[in-house]
Amino acid sequence: MIDMIEKEDSIISEEEAAQYDRQIRLWGLDAQKRLRGSRVLLVGLRGLGAEVAKNLILAGVKGLTMLDHELVTEESCRAQFLIPVNNQGQNRAQASLERAQYLNPMVEVKADTDRVETKPDEFFLQFEAVCLTGCSRDLMVRVDQLCFQHNIKVFCGDVFGYHGYMFSDLGQEHNYVEEKPKVVKPKTEESNDGPEAKKTKIDPNETTMIKKTACFCSLKLALEVDWTNEKAKSSLKHTPVDYFLLHVLLKFRTDKGRDPHPESFEADAMLLRQIRDDVLEAMGLSSDLLPHDFVSYCFSEMAPVCAVVGGVLGQEVVKALSQRDAPHKNFFFFDGMKGSGVVDYFGPK
Repeated sequence: MIDMIEKEDSIISEEEAAQYDRQIRLWGLDAQKRLRGSRVLLVGLRGLGAEVAKNLILAGVKGLTMLDHELVTEESCRAQFLIPVNNQGQNRAQASLERAQYLNPMVEVKADTDRVETKPDEFFLQFEAVCLTGCSRDLMVRVDQLCFQHNIKVFCGDVFGYHGYMFSDLGQEHNYVEEKPKVVKPKTEESNDGPEAKKTKIDPNETTMIKKTACFCSLKLALEVDWTNEKAKSSLKHTPVDYFLLHVLLKFRTDKGRDPHPESFEADAMLLRQIRDDVLEAMGLSSDLLPHDFVSYCFSEMAPVCAVVGGVLGQEVVKALSQRDAPHKNFFFFDGMKGSGVVDYFGPK
């Protein structure tokens, strides 16, 4: 059964109906009401976070809390369109607030300047969805496990140079509906040659709503695949190389407390290659999975990649909250060098 988020203001006003007219026509009034009753936490207001914030605010969620303790730098402004260029030195979430709110006054947008690591478990429980960008592996796993216990949807994402990824965990039972063309069975007509064979036809002018359920695995399980297992080995050739690149970059972030930076390219490139060798060896895999020049394409955020990954990530949050259409299961990887995205699943089949 599709869940409805009950709120005291469940009636759409005329102003809201006009604001969201196109979306209501696209995915229906009930889906818009679910969005309108949902509060979302967005952690990280770099380029990717700005794209996600824009998409969620325009979609019409009830409230968006933007959490980021970092200060605005010259580099962070390059891919972050919510921050005015003269706001360097200010808190990144606070500096994004005015333009974010201007996108849609009907959405309650807040800025939180605390470190996400200092937030108690109770903080995350006030949201219907949590979206983590720029976070450490340990933090993402902790929040994912906490939210899983309380039926809160979790999304993670990052952009590293030409590469980007998104992960979603919608729990063991995510209910949604899909709109399908209606199948029509024509009546049997008698003829001199006998009854015609019954044939099903698809009527493109009529659709029906099909209720479905999807099961997701946790981030911890998705990152801790045993690649020495025969089943895992057989799927290795179908696994995007960006999955292993993600392991390397998250390990770099854990070890250094930051991401690779262009100003320290030589030292960071050397460390990335060493981490690659160590990570893949620990998995029982060859370091050849990531070619030697992979370090040339994973520094800083690129605005076009943020736009693509942020579009996918924002869309997945909207689909999950509105319970409309099939969600990605559960990784999405984007390679800007190839201009392509790949979806992969690391859960129970």
